[in-house]
Amino acid sequence: MSHILTVEKLTQIYPARRKQKEFCALNGISFSMNEGEILGLLGPNGAGKSTTISLLLGVLTPTSGVITVFGKNFFTHRSDILQSMTFASTYVRMPWRLTVLENLRVYALLYKVPKKIFMERAEELLTLFGVWEQRNKTIGGLSAGQITRLMLAKAFIPRPRIVLLDEPTASLDPDISHEVRRFVLDQQKKYGLSILYTSHNMDEVTEVCNRVVFLQHGNIIAIDTPQKLARSISIDRVRLVVATPTELKHLRAYCAQKKYRFRLKGRTVTIDIHEDHIPALLREIHAVGMLYTQIEIDKPDLEEYFLHMAKKKKQ
Repeated sequence: MSHILTVEKLTQIYPARRKQKEFCALNGISFSMNEGEILGLLGPNGAGKSTTISLLLGVLTPTSGVITVFGKNFFTHRSDILQSMTFASTYVRMPWRLTVLENLRVYALLYKVPKKIFMERAEELLTLFGVWEQRNKTIGGLSAGQITRLMLAKAFIPRPRIVLLDEPTASLDPDISHEVRRFVLDQQKKYGLSILYTSHNMDEVTEVCNRVVFLQHGNIIAIDTPQKLARSISIDRVRLVVATPTELKHLRAYCAQKKYRFRLKGRTVTIDIHEDHIPALLREIHAVGMLYTQIEIDKPDLEEYFLHMAKKKKQ
């Protein structure tokens, strides 16, 4: 599979200012995105995600490093490359005095989209996102969710080859978020798009992303599929429901003795335990005569991985 975008030893150092020390936002990171892939870019706040996106858009000039897009050096072919690359973010404002269609038209002109084709795509996308009826309203008259959907429509009107999506479902209700995810996956499949995707919704990332780049302190600490990253934690949750207060008391004392991390809710005991230790846990509980009426075992997910890595950051 060919690489449509490659980042090599990308470094961004912000110089010292007044009382602030020099700050390294990116420390020589390297990764690639395959053609037709949805690549997640994750990490705690301050990890370097926004800096990476700004560099990929040419908004910042890196301290050092190389970005290659479509086989071309990004910094010497920036204008040509950006004709096939778009960006949408919940956190970027649009001119609030312009109408929905006027905002989209200005953006389409930058990508040389003919007016007839623009109108066809605008109607298709705005109808899909439920904002076609608001096409003549100014941005100031839209809700936060409607603006988010408009930003997303804007990114797909030029039919780009690469799309950078920064929190595309923020401010959206769950049903609309579901539609957006389906739309993104459909666009990837239909047009072979390559998409760089950031989100704080780990279930969403697991659903749409083929692979994930995890950033922390300006360094890449992992690149893998969401499923493999989740499995790397090896900590499962065993949930036991006991029949009587006496059984609950005994199970609680047992967990404390074994120094297991556990939580109580009613007569349910949830134990965090390494997956290899689960058989021994169940044998020991049975051996001492403790009875439970129900058992569930939850495998770790991407959110568990994210929280685990964020906790390590603070240590």
